[in-house]
Amino acid sequence: MFRTNSFAAILLGGALAALPAFSQEAGRSDVTVQAFGSFVKTTTQNGVDQSATNSGGVLASYRYFFSNSHGVEVNYGYSQNTQSYGLAAGPEGVKSNQHEVTAAYVYRHALRHFTPFVEAGVGGLVFDPTAAPGASTQARAAFVYGGGADFNLTKRVFIRAEYRGLVYNSPTFDLTEAQGADRVTHRAEPSIGFGYRF
Repeated sequence: MFRTNSFAAILLGGALAALPAFSQEAGRSDVTVQAFGSFVKTTTQNGVDQSATNSGGVLASYRYFFSNSHGVEVNYGYSQNTQSYGLAAGPEGVKSNQHEVTAAYVYRHALRHFTPFVEAGVGGLVFDPTAAPGASTQARAAFVYGGGADFNLTKRVFIRAEYRGLVYNSPTFDLTEAQGADRVTHRAEPSIGFGYRF
């Protein structure tokens, strides 16, 4: 558990430490804070159903643009839900705190009042179980993609409406009864929030 949380903290800390170097030129950077919904696809594999409760969370993002259209972003998201498996011995559910750290390439096309964008990248999800004896924290690699638009309120302040999808291997929390029940799954994350350009 300590190693996984330390890895996530080091990854996020390193990304944040590098941001000032990228943001020397005014107007090429932006930050946002968004509320998102988390909706995990229910899957069945070898007769075992896997699902997760719908939930919400918060997403913080930083973007830096090398040109008017091309840039990169780093994100940190936090949410909670319960991962459930329909096992032969009976249903198994584990409530967990979930941390996501991702980095992505962003392409945008600025219009007069709004700026649509698309993105694709990679990162990781950390599933940290709460009140589940025998369950271990697990990290999973993830592919992230998405799109949305920034709607200008002023020259610097905007509203961001976005959809992000994450593809990853579902956690089993190292529970003996859930071994081999993990599978590739998909999380949909629609979100909305406020941003600031600088």
